[in-house]
Amino acid sequence: MLELFWSLIVGSLLGLLAGMIYGKDVRSGFLGYMMIGFLGSWVGRIFLGPTGPKIGGFYIIPALVGSVICLGICSYLLQKIRQFDFY
Repeated sequence: MLELFWSLIVGSLLGLLAGMIYGKDVRSGFLGYMMIGFLGSWVGRIFLGPTGPKIGGFYIIPALVGSVICLGICSYLLQKIRQFDFY
């Protein structure tokens, strides 16, 4: 149970840090940062492998790089979706 708590905290902090690096704010708050952190750690581990220090089940360097990439892709897609006029 404590491991789940730490992974939620570390995932959220990674998403928040990715937002600070990229210069974008995730509008859904804690849940959005947590999703970006978890998705980013998965993507970063695919591309970079298990490198660097490990905290709360996340390899920090690949997770941070993956989080910045995921945040960039998500913000780009949301910007393109908002440009369409569905009315």
